[in-house]
Parts: sequence; structure tokens; C-alpha cells
Amino acid sequence: MSFDAPWVLLVGAIAAALLTWAYQRALARTDAQALQYSNLAFLERALRPRRWVAVALRGAWIVALCALVIGLAGPHLQLPVPVADGNVFICIDTSGSMASTDVTPTRAAAAQSAARAFIEEAPAGIKIGLITFSGAAELIAPLSANKATTLAAVDQIPAPNGATAIGDALQLAASQFPPTGHRVVVLITDGVNNTGVDPQEMAQYFAAHHVPIYTIGIGTPNGDVIGGEESTIDEGALESYAQVSGGSYARAENATQLHDALARLGRETTIERRPVAAALGFVIAGAALLVVTMLTGLSVGRIP
Repeated sequence: MSFDAPWVLLVGAIAAALLTWAYQRALARTDAQALQYSNLAFLERALRPRRWVAVALRGAWIVALCALVIGLAGPHLQLPVPVADGNVFICIDTSGSMASTDVTPTRAAAAQSAARAFIEEAPAGIKIGLITFSGAAELIAPLSANKATTLAAVDQIPAPNGATAIGDALQLAASQFPPTGHRVVVLITDGVNNTGVDPQEMAQYFAAHHVPIYTIGIGTPNGDVIGGEESTIDEGALESYAQVSGGSYARAENATQLHDALARLGRETTIERRPVAAALGFVIAGAALLVVTMLTGLSVGRIP
């Protein structure tokens, strides 16, 4: 929580201390006068049932004053809010190993289905683009807030073939992003980078520009052997890209896990924590509690 006028908190604390001192002095005088009663036992029995009421009212009074002071200080809370200027690139691996059938029906088909889930789960207004990569990267769909257009582009993803140029895909995304705004990369791959730009360098570039990379490794340890090579996942590298850039890594060993992971990212990557003014809420809550406390005190004959 941050404040527009933190000095108000200090003034409020001093005022509260003075009020507490004055109240205790007044309470001491009241107790001294009560001792003059001829029947102290009767007085004690009469007051005992309402002591908890006085304590409760006093506590409510203190909470109300604290809320008012905090409200006057102009508080701002860091809350998750949908971003209006969100830009997300989904980078999908289309190298030869994506034809592996260890994920039903194939890794490639599961990735396409998951990409649709991501697009459908994203809030309206978010711009989403689509990049595929094998031996080179290709822009399948530029950033657009039109979900129908982006979903149609998913059907144009090429069949699995070739090497794995993860760095090229990240570089292409970097060139297509606007210079400012909320920007995110979602990387879906099953392979090890083996050509093109070093993806670790691109991860560092994105970190410097505050663009997180969310990586998802798709596949199982028992991937098919395609083109004489086993379909593997370089989880250490994928975790590193995510960690360096401020994103996160997840592994999906079946179509359901991949679908769920992408749907979740569709909601999470289009929300960010921003300072939201909360002064009015604190003032209203404090004033309302103050009024309720006063009315309750008057009704039971107790002024906190």
C-alpha cells in the first residue's frame, strides 16, 4: 500500500494519542465519582454486564478513526486489474518432433487446440498475435484484438517439419511488439533449440524491456524417434528463459494439461497489479462505522 500524503498518518497518530489520553483522563474522573456511591456492590453488579459493550464500542471507535485517517492519507492498493493495452504473442513450435504421438493425437494438434483455448479465455480488447517456428520463424497472425481473425489463423499453422529455432521466434515477436504497454510472450515447444538466434540472449533482451516469457514444454519422456532423433524437451533451458524474463515454466504431458495451462495463461497474462486509489472506500467505511458506533453507544447509554 502507498499513500499520496503519508504525513497525514503521522498527524493522525498524534491526534489519536492525544484523544486517548484525554479519554483516559475523563474515564478516571468518572471512576472517581463512581466511588462516591454508597452501595458499591450494587454499582458493580449493575455495570458488569455492560463492560463488554464499552470495550466493543471503544474498539469500533478506534477502527473507524484509523480508517478515516488512512483514507485522508490517500491510500493506493496494488490490485490485479485487466489491462487495456495488453499485447500477447503465442509462439508455437512446428519442428519435426511436434509430429510425435505421445500426446494425443499429436503434439502439434494438441498445441493448436490449446492455442484456441488461450485466445478464447483472454479478455476482450487484448491484442493477440501468432508466430510459428521450425528452421525459421513465421508471423502467422499479427497482433489483433479480433479474436475471430486470430482463431482463424490457428488453422493456418503449418504441419510439423524441420529444425527448432526458438530464438528466431522470440526475435520476431520482439520486432512486432509496440514499444510500450503490457507485453507477454507465450512459448509452446517440445524441442531443443538447434538453429538461429540464441534464445537465452532474447530472454535477457525481454527481461530488460519488462516482457515476461511463459514457456510450456509439451511432451513425455517417451517421445517418438523422428528423422533419426528422439523427441526430447530441454526443460532446463525453458525454465531459464522464463526465470530470466520474469515469466514461468510449466510442462504438459497430455492434451488436457496443455489445454488447461494455456487457458489459465489466457486469463493470467492479461492481468497485472496496478495501484488503485482506495481513499474513498476507507473514508466511507470509517464514517459509516463511526456513525453506527455513536448511535449504538447512545442507545445503550455508553459513549466510547
